[in-house]
Amino acid sequence: MGTGNALRATETFTLIQLEEEKQKLKKKELLKSMLTDSEFSIKGQCAINLMMTKLDIINTFLLMKYKRNFIQMKTWRLKSYDSVCKKMQKKGLDLNFDLALEKINDLIGVRAVCAYVDDIYKVADLIEKQQDIHILKIKDYVQQPKKSGYQSLHLILEIAIPFQKENQWIKLELQLRTAAMDYWANLDHQLRYKRGQKQAAVINEELQQCASVITQLDQKMLDIRKKIDKI
Repeated sequence: MGTGNALRATETFTLIQLEEEKQKLKKKELLKSMLTDSEFSIKGQCAINLMMTKLDIINTFLLMKYKRNFIQMKTWRLKSYDSVCKKMQKKGLDLNFDLALEKINDLIGVRAVCAYVDDIYKVADLIEKQQDIHILKIKDYVQQPKKSGYQSLHLILEIAIPFQKENQWIKLELQLRTAAMDYWANLDHQLRYKRGQKQAAVINEELQQCASVITQLDQKMLDIRKKIDKI
């Protein structure tokens, strides 16, 4: 191949690369716009508001029946653009909004912290009985904790919101856990970025030990509560 042909081939390859990068940038900008400045964020907030209200109603019902609060705290969030990108790239997915809606279950998230382990399942049971909620998948990391020690009950669900004269089903992830599980998960999240360092193995082992202690603590507190219930 002559020098001129080689140069033209190089220029063509460079132009193709530039066009690919341009298309990737457009996809990222579109994804960011759809997640933050679109109808999705409005519907997502509506779904969160409905879910939070349902949890309040469920807690009130259980309070009247058992004379104590089952849900100690509630939080929510719409997954950030950066987090969505990282998760999609980790899964090997193209940065496409429709693909994000289909493949990422926790774009919209609500978390409820319960007093005791069995409270988690009582709340989950009442959630499943709601006529305007469809349970798509249950991930029980309480009965089967992750290798890291993480524990929580995840309900991947659809909740119906009234929108433009009809109900629209919005996917949402509800996490149910005890206060001890929540404390561990928050600590794990804070330390996660340090795991690339030399002490990573030691940190992981210590966190797993803490998770085991938390499991024992939750069970002990549950046993004590059951004894109190019998008095």
